Amino acid sequence: MTLPYYDVDVRPILREGGEPFSAIMAAVEALAPGQSLRLLATFKPIPLFHVLGSRGFEPAAREIGNGDWEVIFTPVGQQPDPVEAEQAPAVDGTIPTSETWPAPVVELDNRNLEPPEPMVRTLEGVEALSPGQTLAALLPREPIFLFEELQSRGHLWRGAFEPDGHYRVLIRRG
Repeated sequence: MTLPYYDVDVRPILREGGEPFSAIMAAVEALAPGQSLRLLATFKPIPLFHVLGSRGFEPAAREIGNGDWEVIFTPVGQQPDPVEAEQAPAVDGTIPTSETWPAPVVELDNRNLEPPEPMVRTLEGVEALSPGQTLAALLPREPIFLFEELQSRGHLWRGAFEPDGHYRVLIRRG
């Protein structure tokens, strides 16, 4: 049996110019074992992904309209409810996690490059791949603009923040 989400709506706090971090962390402390947190915010709270990731939670984010975001933080290793998983829209260019991806044929370390070099170098690497091959890249931040470009070119990707705060993306050429 799946526990219901613990809902935290920090949009009113943010709209009033407040800092919701303490309210979010209090909610995390109040979670029952195995319970997921559903956060509603006025922006995609990327820094929180790393903070809660270090506490054993995996984020799934989606824009819900008017610039607002819903993020479900699920304990790592917990299987999502199959009905919820089927209904959840994709938030990026990922494919279902049950599909196996091949090991990357190219590994890029773009952490110390200045924009737009990480994006340019990553796209050049992807374009050199054969369809179905993958490339892994370490980046200094979440590459929002890269995701848009990958989608427009028909490529798939998976990504997450590393414990050191950098972003690792795995890209499969379409």
